[in-house]
Amino acid sequence: MARYKIKDAALADQGALKLRWAESRMPVLQHLRSLHRDSKPLAGMRIAGCLHVTKETAILIRALRDAGAELAWSGCNPLSTQDDVAAALAAEGTPIYAWHGLSTDEFYWCIDQTLAVDPTLTLDDGADLIFRAHAAGDGMTAGIVGGTEETTTGVHRLRAMADDHALRYPVIAVNDAVTKWDFDNVYGTGQSALDGVLRATSVLLAGKRIVVAGYGHCGRGVAQRARGLGANVVVTEVDPIAALQATLEGFNVTTMDSASSVGDVFITTTGIRDVITRRHFERMKDGAIVCNAGHYDCEINLHDLADLAVRSEEVRANNREHVLRDGRRLYVLAQGRLVNLAAAEGHPPEVMDMSFANQFLSLIRLAKEGSSMPPRVYPVPEEQDREIAAVKLRTMGIEVDELTAEQQAYRTDYAQGT
Repeated sequence: MARYKIKDAALADQGALKLRWAESRMPVLQHLRSLHRDSKPLAGMRIAGCLHVTKETAILIRALRDAGAELAWSGCNPLSTQDDVAAALAAEGTPIYAWHGLSTDEFYWCIDQTLAVDPTLTLDDGADLIFRAHAAGDGMTAGIVGGTEETTTGVHRLRAMADDHALRYPVIAVNDAVTKWDFDNVYGTGQSALDGVLRATSVLLAGKRIVVAGYGHCGRGVAQRARGLGANVVVTEVDPIAALQATLEGFNVTTMDSASSVGDVFITTTGIRDVITRRHFERMKDGAIVCNAGHYDCEINLHDLADLAVRSEEVRANNREHVLRDGRRLYVLAQGRLVNLAAAEGHPPEVMDMSFANQFLSLIRLAKEGSSMPPRVYPVPEEQDREIAAVKLRTMGIEVDELTAEQQAYRTDYAQGT
């Protein structure tokens, strides 16, 4: 097996500077890293990782390595790898198989290289590595004591797998930790998705009508940040509760059929396929911009758009113009993949600090307990969530009140009345 395969090893010094910056912005993970450096709770563990190769991920890799783990790594999206970060990791000795612009075959080849280390733990974002390990048969999964999953789409897929009794080892749903999805998904996606739109287009967002498909945590973050930049935000939803929340938070809620004729910028955040299809493209106005902030590239049906277009051309990085038969021009960003990672740098390190602290502690838990845990999807313990939030607040110089003994007693005293 090759030690690594990346785009350009000469980018290592440039990547190292990015890592230095990210470390200075991730104090929670740095705290955990120093706390466990001597005890080596991951000694003897071999981790196969499949997660966006960004500067923040590199700091997680360093922390896992300092805790005693051996690692092999691949990217979880063909367009999200930062090649200078991959080069810096390779220079540090990390077996890494990732570069920007992977084909589908290359994407799965890279995952297979990580599985060649016979992992005892897996770390995934989207569950592709976990599915690949299961497809390899019992000989592969028998040696795996547990895994973690970073994102909503992957957790949904793994829960379906567990319900079908197809999951062969325990997986902790890191995505569902409050310190992950109430922060990473909201504030991370909200800021980084718009960062990707701006880098790919340089348009003025103030006054634009931005259509956000989906009002889960990611969609809520995008909608809030877009409104903060002066945009008029329209939300589309299938869930009546989410639609009601968006309405009461002041957003215009309608269907995609209605929104498609008025939107200037469309951002999908649903994790579901075919959110924007042929009939929507046919209604969009000239100059409309379309992009995706959900995990996979199936939310925007690009095959339908290709059928409608008479020509297409990359007009700037991560921005392709599609000219339709009637002369209208529609612009698709980052090939319909994650706009925040393909056209920008992904979530800010301050928010990934908490997400990756959860990954770090969850893998330590699995190293200790995974072999005795039945194969299902597990939540992150509430005490871990609170520990990470408390450490984050301390690093920010923020103090909070504590309940007195009397207040704690009152909280559970059902005899107290009016």
